[in-house]
Amino acid sequence: MRVGSLRLRLIAGGIVAILIALSIAGFGLVVLFQRHVTRTLTDDLEIHLRQLIAGIDVDPQGELTITRPPADPRFADPLSGLYWQVSGAGGQLLRSRSLWDMTLKLPADEISHGDMHLHEVPGPAGSRLLVAERSVVLSAGGAKSTARIAVAIDLGRVTAATTAFGRDLAVALGVLGLVLAIATSVQVGLGLRPLDSLRRGVADIRAGRRRDLPASVPAEVQPLVEEVNALLEAQAGEIERSRGRAADLAHGLKTPLAALAADVVRLRESGQDAVADDIEAIGDAMSRHVDRELARARVRGRARAHADVSTALAPLVHSLVATVARTPAAQQLTFDFDIDASASAPFDRTDLAEVLGNLIENAARHARERVRISAEAGGRPAIHVEDDGAGIAESELAKVMQRGVRLDERGGAGLGLSIVQDVLAAYQWRLVLSRSELGGLRASLMPGEAQAG
Repeated sequence: MRVGSLRLRLIAGGIVAILIALSIAGFGLVVLFQRHVTRTLTDDLEIHLRQLIAGIDVDPQGELTITRPPADPRFADPLSGLYWQVSGAGGQLLRSRSLWDMTLKLPADEISHGDMHLHEVPGPAGSRLLVAERSVVLSAGGAKSTARIAVAIDLGRVTAATTAFGRDLAVALGVLGLVLAIATSVQVGLGLRPLDSLRRGVADIRAGRRRDLPASVPAEVQPLVEEVNALLEAQAGEIERSRGRAADLAHGLKTPLAALAADVVRLRESGQDAVADDIEAIGDAMSRHVDRELARARVRGRARAHADVSTALAPLVHSLVATVARTPAAQQLTFDFDIDASASAPFDRTDLAEVLGNLIENAARHARERVRISAEAGGRPAIHVEDDGAGIAESELAKVMQRGVRLDERGGAGLGLSIVQDVLAAYQWRLVLSRSELGGLRASLMPGEAQAG
């Protein structure tokens, strides 16, 4: 995934949301667990407190005694974390063996009869204790005595349990977060699949394998598909109208050109050969322009509409050479062929004839004795047209393919190679000019779009 992609943004946003949600949930669960443990300890303290109250008595001298201590053995284990303490009138103090020589420092508050108060107080060895206390009134021999009874437990158990729970919870939430992140990635992939389908559809349109986008898409993408298809339809209509106007213009010039040709004949018959030659040269240039504009109008759009076409090379090349060989410039030339009988190129036959006809004609015009046409083997072979003429300097190779530029003065409008490039671009091929082993120019047709500049 590239930085800035929609998929990456959605996945990153989902992961951030998952992390925030899990963090909040984890904190809340830890707090709830701590409260639950504290509530459980409070319930245990109340039970111990009731047991202790049930075991307190007053002897005949009015002194507090513990006739039946709480059953939990931790009260007898020094500094075990579970303690009890009973304080009576006159400063009498009873405490569990677990307190050893310590005393619970209880706050000086008034406790109503029957109420239970909870406190957090310091305990042995710097610990914090949760204390539950009650005030009871005892009677013996008609005398009443008030006793303050307290049971305490070390809160370190709560901290340790909360820490252990937090560790286990972190592992569980980490696994859950990973699963949710994977699920988010899958969900985003499924959600963006229609867009990927649209991308492939646009690529198919660009390659000529289809004319519009598929209509079977989710409702959220349907408006986009409809707008794109409407745009494609409007564009196709505009291209078709432009082709029609170009063809109409070219055909409209045919009649004036035919009239000029008739005037040339009459001028020659009247002995005005120089004027006839000038008009004939101009007419020929205009005729080539018209023919090539018709070729452009024909090739635009057809390459994509027939992306699966293919033309056998050998028969077409022999046909073109047979035509060119009858021209005055090519009658004394030798044409060599190195083309496999099964070789083909992914072009419409008329368009390929336009391209190869231009290249073979140019090679015949500049060759001294020999022209060679060859094709490399493969599914999309490279095609080469070479001559043994003077060739073109390396510094002039780029210039020669510019529209209207010629390196000789043999006539013509300088449009041949430009037309070749137009046709090749429609089929995503390119023209490469280089030095031939024969000494002249080597014009090569290769798959791949021409690079800009």
